[in-house]
Amino acid sequence: MNYTIRNEKLTLEISSRGGEFQSIRDAEGREYLWQGDPATWKGRGPNLFPYIGRMTDKSYYYQGQLYHMDIHGFLPHAEMALTEQKDDELTLRLTDSEETQKQYPFRFELDITWKLDGEKISVSYLVRNKDEKTMYFAIGGHPGFNIPFEDGLEFEDYRIDFGENASPDRIHFSEDGFALEEEEALKLEEGRYLKMKRHIFGDTIVLKNMPHEVKINSTKGKKEIRVIFPDMEHLGFWNWADADVDYVCVEPWSSLPSRKGIIEDLETQPGLIRLESGKEYKNTWSIMIMG
Repeated sequence: MNYTIRNEKLTLEISSRGGEFQSIRDAEGREYLWQGDPATWKGRGPNLFPYIGRMTDKSYYYQGQLYHMDIHGFLPHAEMALTEQKDDELTLRLTDSEETQKQYPFRFELDITWKLDGEKISVSYLVRNKDEKTMYFAIGGHPGFNIPFEDGLEFEDYRIDFGENASPDRIHFSEDGFALEEEEALKLEEGRYLKMKRHIFGDTIVLKNMPHEVKINSTKGKKEIRVIFPDMEHLGFWNWADADVDYVCVEPWSSLPSRKGIIEDLETQPGLIRLESGKEYKNTWSIMIMG
């Protein structure tokens, strides 16, 4: 089921399946969200939980037992329940179940709230540990944006603007999508821009030591997409590497995927969020459609 919220600037559609973005339209009806294509990427804007990226052999250990989980965890395929809907705000909830327990042995509640405020879309995650033991997890977003998003422009007219004096580090990934323990400074034009070129991401760029806002814009246009992520440690950029596609995903992540060749232990994998019994974890990131 899809839910719609709106204000004077934006109309937002969200699916109950994983809380995935389905549409982001401005007051003139322009669509900013990639609408999916089975030939390249059928997704639009999933949320990721309780893991981000791939696990070696789709597996991990917890307290000596081996569990199995597919890429990006089970949230993208899970049905969420409506808890509240207003004209400009929506909250959906995922609660642990017999099915999630097979993959992830924790009792939890996850609420996702979307709120519109002028040109701004806030996405808030609230995780409650309902278990008697500490939870370990990752969480993040994966929205795909249409490029170009103005008439008369091309994909190559756009750039990603990191702001002045940015010095993000790129984490190297293996060809099959696992984190390597190598990194280097990301080369930026004029110290702040990554210009859009076909296959530039080939296949993924994942960064750390980031400013907590990036902008997608063009010197030839007036509109801009901003992604703001004050409490996320990593940012990923991705699109389909084997074809010319007119989108880019901007992905705020709390944590990294498995390291290459390592079946991770959930209690010791670097970077995962640790949430003690009875505690809550909150994180909010946002998208702004400017111009």
